[in-house]
Amino acid sequence: MDSEIQQLVGHILEHPRFQQLRLFEHHGAENSVYDHSVAVAEAAYAIARRMRLSEDETASVVRAALLHDFFGYDWRGDLFRRYLHRYSGLQRIMRMHAFVHGHIAAERARCMFGLSAKECDAIARHMFPLAAMPRTRIAWIVTLADKVVASREMIAAVGGYLSPARRRALPEA
Repeated sequence: MDSEIQQLVGHILEHPRFQQLRLFEHHGAENSVYDHSVAVAEAAYAIARRMRLSEDETASVVRAALLHDFFGYDWRGDLFRRYLHRYSGLQRIMRMHAFVHGHIAAERARCMFGLSAKECDAIARHMFPLAAMPRTRIAWIVTLADKVVASREMIAAVGGYLSPARRRALPEA
């Protein structure tokens, strides 16, 4: 990780609650929420630098990107599944992880790390179009960085599943 990023968010990276994100699988078995969040922060930092944002705005982008998935639960686990099964139809859909985790992450980040309203708004809206449209540069950068990193991770995860099938389909030499 870039030393400037470490300087901006080192206290968050070392926090025990943030470290717990290592326990939750995210986009494939080889990827944790922690790994994903760090990768999104690095991508967002690169975008902010390329756009020549101020130091303060760059710091906000990195904080929001790092904490965009700071929801703190295993959305694939039994506890969340039981919660979701209390609802049906549209109510169930609107409570699915993809729709709610941005708001949960924003509130947790605000309480634990004192993020600004703009940073929390970026976190809450990072799931656009499943969430409200981003309104600020910070929010758009976090959203873009998340989409790029998540796409890369999902391609790697799917590629891992397809590789054995491709090998079986190849004719023997």
